[in-house]
Amino acid sequence: MSTHPTAPVTPEALLRAPKVLLHDHLDGGLRPATVIDLAEARGYRDLPTTDADALGAWFRESADSGSLVRYLETFAHTCGVLQDEAALVRVAAECAEDLAADGVVYAEVRYAPELCTEKGLGLDAIVEAVQAGFREGEARAAAAGRTIRIGTLLCAMRQNARSLEIAELAVRYRDSGVVGFDIAGPEAGFPPTRNLDAFEYLRQQNAHFTIHAGEAFGLPSIWEALQHCGAERLGHGVRIVDDIKVADDGTVQLGRLASYVRDRRIPLEMCPSSNVQTGAAPSIGEHPIGLLARLRFRVTVNTDNRLMSGCSMTSEMRALVDEFDFGWADLQRFTVNAMKSAFIGFDERLAIIEDVIKPGYAALMAP
Repeated sequence: MSTHPTAPVTPEALLRAPKVLLHDHLDGGLRPATVIDLAEARGYRDLPTTDADALGAWFRESADSGSLVRYLETFAHTCGVLQDEAALVRVAAECAEDLAADGVVYAEVRYAPELCTEKGLGLDAIVEAVQAGFREGEARAAAAGRTIRIGTLLCAMRQNARSLEIAELAVRYRDSGVVGFDIAGPEAGFPPTRNLDAFEYLRQQNAHFTIHAGEAFGLPSIWEALQHCGAERLGHGVRIVDDIKVADDGTVQLGRLASYVRDRRIPLEMCPSSNVQTGAAPSIGEHPIGLLARLRFRVTVNTDNRLMSGCSMTSEMRALVDEFDFGWADLQRFTVNAMKSAFIGFDERLAIIEDVIKPGYAALMAP
């Protein structure tokens, strides 16, 4: 912690802080009113309610069950209304606007194209619609005086057998704003090594990828993601704490895997509120992010699913400030960690760090 006096971390100042988001699901961030609009226009009849406030509360309560499987079931409704190009364009544009309004200057937003094919849309048309939406949202944000850049990650669902196909899709659109690949879905019973052909292809193509690992399943999931698949980042990675022993006197001993993750500066895409909802952490105050940040792991702060968690980057940071007494220096470090770990070019990352993030935090820190 810095010993220099700095301005307090207030909610108003937190909203203005430049933020970088690496782990955010497009189908987990829809506005409740948009879900209702799209469902009505498209004849989707399965929503539990058509009142926007009540629907938002329903998503949060369903996601609060403590079960990853139940949590994932809420996506049937959001994916249910994302089955045509106009819906994809609208939702992507609103995502960019909402993130920019929250002070996010760079975001990597992920989704699974294979979940948007129920009405016959092809994978290429899906990607092109989402990319058009992100560009539209960036332009609308810029017109409102907020600059944001969105990179897209394409997810393959680990329980299905389409990983190589989606990896090829990500490479095909790498020059159109798709910056990387991911696998998502239930961890238990579906280890990342089921998708080795996709990861080998991506490495051969010099393409970037992250892997959901160490959320609902423990150290073996993280080990496989890194040592068999070659993941550059860990989606969540929260269970790496299982390889860290803290003695009664406060001394800390890292196991070999935890040491490897820290030594290699492997980014952890941590999503505190989501982890509490799925049972990966008992509470924000007991979330391993506090220990991992103190031990200088490459921690980043993320939203995961803004609709299901009723959260934003600002609210996630606020919760961490309240629970762990993090200050501006800590928040800047998490933000720089995330920007360093982004899947865009080195020069582009450096420019955002030097021209946007550091000046932004310097202004906020000034007493």
